[in-house]
Amino acid sequence: MSKEPRTSPPSRRIADDLRADISAGRLLPGTKLPALRDLAERYGVTRNTANKALGLLQAEGLVVTRHGSGAYVRESHPIRRLGPDRYARHRWQVTTVTAHACDRLDIEPTQQQGHQTQDVSLVAADDHTAVALGLDVGASVYERARLITRDGAPTHTMTSYYRPADVEGTPLVDQSPGIAGRGGGFQVLTEQGLEPHEITEDLSARMPTTEEALLLELPTGEPVVEVRRVTRTADGQAIEYARGVHAASRFVWSYTYDIPD
Repeated sequence: MSKEPRTSPPSRRIADDLRADISAGRLLPGTKLPALRDLAERYGVTRNTANKALGLLQAEGLVVTRHGSGAYVRESHPIRRLGPDRYARHRWQVTTVTAHACDRLDIEPTQQQGHQTQDVSLVAADDHTAVALGLDVGASVYERARLITRDGAPTHTMTSYYRPADVEGTPLVDQSPGIAGRGGGFQVLTEQGLEPHEITEDLSARMPTTEEALLLELPTGEPVVEVRRVTRTADGQAIEYARGVHAASRFVWSYTYDIPD
């Protein structure tokens, strides 16, 4: 005996229809969605059911709600492609970045002006920092925390850790906002006789903490990509350990490399 096909709950059907309209461009970024009473009347459901539908889209990061105003299609943001070239020496003092309207390289890119805050303090090295820098857990390290913005909108955080002996008295421990010194952090390390040569990056995706969501102005449902970076000199000495938290919708990581034997 065959089973009757399952029917989707009304809230799911409403969400599916709105999602399709968003994907097809019938509802553009920034467009206000129908009011709950209008959705309820259109689909013959209660306002509570209509509200559940909007909650599904909000959890997916497609919709944002504004208190006292309603629900809106989330504004899209330019996407920045990240690869090894962003660490190239000729870019150490560059504060503009290239971003694309979507994840397509054939669309004319835009140039965004970058800026960053700076919060520097001496802290005790945790397990990860101690292992990366070859120190004992609890040893003093300089923590340099930054919030990076592009055209005024927050995109990611980056927090770097250094041995005090490597950076004491340099622009890396200066609280002034913006890149360190005139050439950026890697240039400062180079002038200290610690020229960056090799970088190891580990990437992992997760949901943001409440603090991260507020800091990066993330809508409900958007994940972040956490990047952990160890920078070394040519002789293998670790000179920086860094953690970055990136809004997932603002970045694509792109790498081209030879296939190992």
